[in-house]
Amino acid sequence: MTRPSNLVQGTLDLLILKILDLEPRSGWAIGQRIRQASNDALQVSDGSLYPALHKLEQQGWIAAEWRVTENNRRAKVYALTPPGRRRLEEERASWERLSGAITHVVRLTEA
Repeated sequence: MTRPSNLVQGTLDLLILKILDLEPRSGWAIGQRIRQASNDALQVSDGSLYPALHKLEQQGWIAAEWRVTENNRRAKVYALTPPGRRRLEEERASWERLSGAITHVVRLTEA
């Protein structure tokens, strides 16, 4: 399967918010979960992931705290906030409208 080099513009926030809707995670774990959930089709680079996390934190949609992991390392763990949960629903609805419209065009059978 080919791997897209870039996510569709604007989808990274949606993916991060959805992963954090499931449970709080470190940045590394967020990237791994996106890769795993997409069967390796989506791979988010650190250069894209961490600026997106910083932006989402600045907007108040996620909160972060330092924790000690199972292997005794400190990691910043991100969690969805109530405003982030509302934003996730907005992003999800927008994505469903957009992906539905694209699907409709791609499946056209007449001129």
